[in-house]
Amino acid sequence: MRWSTLGRSGVGITELAFGAAAIGNLYAPVEPDDALAAVDAAWECGIRAFDTAPHYGLGLSERRLGRALRTRPRAEYTLSTKVGRLLEPCGPGGDDLANGFAVPADHRRVWDFSADGVLRAIEESLRRLGLDRIDIVYLHDPDAHEDAAFRHGYPALERLRAENVVGAIGAGMNQTAMLTRFLRDTDVDAVLCAGRHTLLDQSALAELLPEAAARGKSVVVAGVYNSGLLADPRPGAPYDYTAADGGTLARALRLKDIAERHGVPLRAAALHFSLGHPAVAGALVGARSAAEIRDAARQLCTPVPDALWEELRATGLLPPGVPQRRPDPDPDPDPDLASGPEGTPRSPSEPAPSRPAPPAPPAPPAPSSPSSPSSPEGDSR
Repeated sequence: MRWSTLGRSGVGITELAFGAAAIGNLYAPVEPDDALAAVDAAWECGIRAFDTAPHYGLGLSERRLGRALRTRPRAEYTLSTKVGRLLEPCGPGGDDLANGFAVPADHRRVWDFSADGVLRAIEESLRRLGLDRIDIVYLHDPDAHEDAAFRHGYPALERLRAENVVGAIGAGMNQTAMLTRFLRDTDVDAVLCAGRHTLLDQSALAELLPEAAARGKSVVVAGVYNSGLLADPRPGAPYDYTAADGGTLARALRLKDIAERHGVPLRAAALHFSLGHPAVAGALVGARSAAEIRDAARQLCTPVPDALWEELRATGLLPPGVPQRRPDPDPDPDPDLASGPEGTPRSPSEPAPSRPAPPAPPAPPAPSSPSSPSSPEGDSR
C-alpha cells in the first residue's frame, strides 16, 4: 500500500487509514473482540495509519485502539489523535447517545484550546492509549473556537513539534474555510477534512486542495461516504449525519447506477474519487468490524476505468478535470510491504527535517459566518 509523507514533517501515512470512531461505539455498541478484530484486519490489509480522538466514545476509542496496537512494532505504524475536548468525570447518568456514542455518560466534554488544555489532552490521550507517543495531533473541530485555536492551541502544537514530542500537527474539521486559513496562516503539516471531497460534495476543490498543493502541505480526507449514503444509497440513509433529502438521495442513486454500469461498486468509486487530488495523502475510513475494513481495502484495489469518470463529468455529476490523479491499485496487498523507508514514522528522538520559518502569528480573525456544526461522527468516516 502506498505511503505519503505529510507536508515536510517526515511522518508518513498509508493511502488507506483506519478511523477508530466506530470502535468507540459510534451509534451502537461494538463488542471488545470485534473492535480488536477490526484493527487486526486493518493491519493484515497493510493499513499502517490509525486515527482516534478523546471525543469518540468518551475515550473508549483511544483505549481500544491502544490495546489493539500495543503488541505491534511501534516504528511500523502512524497514530493520530486530536485535542480541543477534555474529558471531565461526572456522576453517572444515562448514556452519550445525544453525542452519537453508545457509552455511559460518565464523563463530559469540555472545550479547551488553551496551551495548557492541549498539553493536558495529549497527556491524557497517551494514558488512555497506553503507548509511548502520538505521531500526529490535530486540533479537533475548532469551529466555534477560532481565536483560541489560532492564538493558543496551534502555537502549543508547534512547540511540541519543535521539541519532537509529536511528529506532525494540523487541524481536523467538517468545513473547508477554516482549514484553508490553517494552511495559509500557520505552519501545519496537514489538515484532516471530512466530507468535503466526495462524489456528492466537492467544496474542497475551490480553495482548500489548491492551497495545500501550492504550499506543499497535505490533506487527509475523511467522510468519503458522506456518513453512509455513498456506501449504501437508500431511503433513510444518512448524509452528513442526518437523513438524506430526496434530491441528494436521487443523485446518489444516479451515481450508483452509472458506477455499476461500468462494473464498479459505488463504494470503490467514492473511495477512489476522494484520493484523486495530488494534495491528498490518504483517506480515513471508519470500520466497526473486520469485514468492513477488509471491504474498504478491496474497494481501494478495485480498478476504476477512465470511462466512468468521463460519464460522470459528461452528465454533470462531477465538475470538469476531476479526479486529477488515480490511486495505484494493488490487487494483492502484502502487509510485509506496508512500511517502507518513506512511510516509516520519524522517531521522537530523530531531528525534525528542516522547514522554513513559520509565518508571523495571525491577526485576530474577523467575525465569520456560522460554520458547520461539529458532528458525532467527528472526522473518521
